Amino acid sequence: MNKTIIKLLVVCMLPLSMNAQTAYEIVKKADEKNRGTSSRGEMMMTIERTGWKRTIRMKSWSKGTDYFMILITYPAEEKGQVFLKRGKEMWNWQPRIEKMIKLPPSMMMQSWMGSDFTNDDLVQQSSILRDYTHQLLGSENVRDMECWKIELTPKPEAAVVWGKIILWITKTGYDMWKTQYYDEDGELVSTENAYNLKKMGDRTIPTKIEIIPADKPTQKTILEIISMEFNVPINDNFFTQQNMKTVK
Repeated sequence: MNKTIIKLLVVCMLPLSMNAQTAYEIVKKADEKNRGTSSRGEMMMTIERTGWKRTIRMKSWSKGTDYFMILITYPAEEKGQVFLKRGKEMWNWQPRIEKMIKLPPSMMMQSWMGSDFTNDDLVQQSSILRDYTHQLLGSENVRDMECWKIELTPKPEAAVVWGKIILWITKTGYDMWKTQYYDEDGELVSTENAYNLKKMGDRTIPTKIEIIPADKPTQKTILEIISMEFNVPINDNFFTQQNMKTVK
């Protein structure tokens, strides 16, 4: 192979490697902004179906990508339920029957509390940085925000629930403004849109997340952030089964 051909191959390959690196860095900045090193907050989730609505209030705590806890505070019949992610394990404490339930990986795709979010969505079991490769597809304007469009494809060894994820991340604030989730057959499962940029703690983030299933476009779930603090001191020992029974 002569030197001219080699040079042409190198030049052609450079944009691909630069795009892949750029896509990863964009997703990394967005992910770090979204979670911080740790967080503590309060949220409200509204499940909308034809003819009725259901509201759930909760508190949440997180640390890095390995620790996540959710405490249900409303309604009364669900109050006190706790969900814990610790490493690759997920647990559910149900105080009414005083039972601790370990959720197997097969349940990650199941609905969380009857909503359009999955168990995986709420506790962020999968890592969008560690478990996926990233490809920059281009730029698009989404609801008046100029965004990078990035495709996430699962790594062969990754135990993830999605066959593909497409992210639209804002160029001005590195906010995940729109997300589409696909199954292993490449079929769209749901679309998630973010709204209402507000100052929460030391950063401005979307405070309203709306998810609509592709096969049921008339229903949706809305997650609203009431308050959120980032980079707060939380000990690893907070995220234990023992603490699930007493956390308030």
